[in-house]
Amino acid sequence: MGNGMAYDAVVVGGGTAGLSAALVLGRSRRRVLVVDAGEPRNAPAAHMQGYLSRDGMPPAEFLAEGRRELERYGVEVVRDRVSAVTPDGTGEFGVALANGGAVHARRIVMATGLVDELPAVPGLAERWGRDVLHCPYCHGWEVRDEPFGVLAGDPFSSHQALLVTQWSKDVTLFLHTVRDLPDAEWERLAAAGVQVVEGEVAGLAVEDDRLTGVRLADGRVLPRSVLFVAAKPVPRDGLLTGLGAEFGDTPVGAYPKVDETGHTSVPGVWAVGNAASPAEQVINAASAGYRAGLTINAELVMADVEAEVARRRAGVFTPRAEAEVSRVSAGARTHELATG
Repeated sequence: MGNGMAYDAVVVGGGTAGLSAALVLGRSRRRVLVVDAGEPRNAPAAHMQGYLSRDGMPPAEFLAEGRRELERYGVEVVRDRVSAVTPDGTGEFGVALANGGAVHARRIVMATGLVDELPAVPGLAERWGRDVLHCPYCHGWEVRDEPFGVLAGDPFSSHQALLVTQWSKDVTLFLHTVRDLPDAEWERLAAAGVQVVEGEVAGLAVEDDRLTGVRLADGRVLPRSVLFVAAKPVPRDGLLTGLGAEFGDTPVGAYPKVDETGHTSVPGVWAVGNAASPAEQVINAASAGYRAGLTINAELVMADVEAEVARRRAGVFTPRAEAEVSRVSAGARTHELATG
């Protein structure tokens, strides 16, 4: 990758969504650069689940296979960060890299993902993705029938406690900093057999590198081998903010407004995967990247056609050149008829 090199698309982020977009664009004979800092959201997880034909595959292995697939189509992948994306006034972009390099991009795919912010409880971060979990669809089968804990973060955390009863009937909701619940939630929790414990959580009990309990501020330790936590998903949206992209409010914070293809409010810029939605699983992210790649290629095809039309109208396509094209086309047609 040379400084100032031009690409049809620069993909910012080499997770599932970004690699999927790059794959489609590479197969469309586009020149593509993927800039990846190597910080996927699911890095703490030993395996990923729910992806048809890849269920249980380690996330790192999945991404490594994706990068290998890109090689056959000439897609470039570099370990770096994008420090700035700047419109150049023509509908395209200058892309500055953290290592000091700079490239040009006709289109941008933001696949920067998000960061899970955990509650300020000692020990959660160290066990995140192991026995401190957030998604039962990702991990529920593997921990089925174990004693679950659910750490409340807001009055609606009871929904998570109710949901995980599908995987275990031994569920305890720790209210932590939530002082009370609506009456209807108490009723639902009782109906589902969820035990509710009031009082703040001060930490975890761990033995032999396994979660064994939840420690309350009053000194009590309640045995649990799994703790579900509703982390706050924070998108890595600095580049989109810098471009002036529009954001919309969601129950977990502001996310960029995108259409069904991932196109943001900024012409020429797409956001895919967890950069656009906190709820995207790996399989959804792959689909989002695929849709963005298809759309970008089609848009570039039409942009090139329209540019050529404009050049012809401006007289750049001279009568002599027009006659040459007609002569070549007529010759090809004559040969086709003769060899019929």
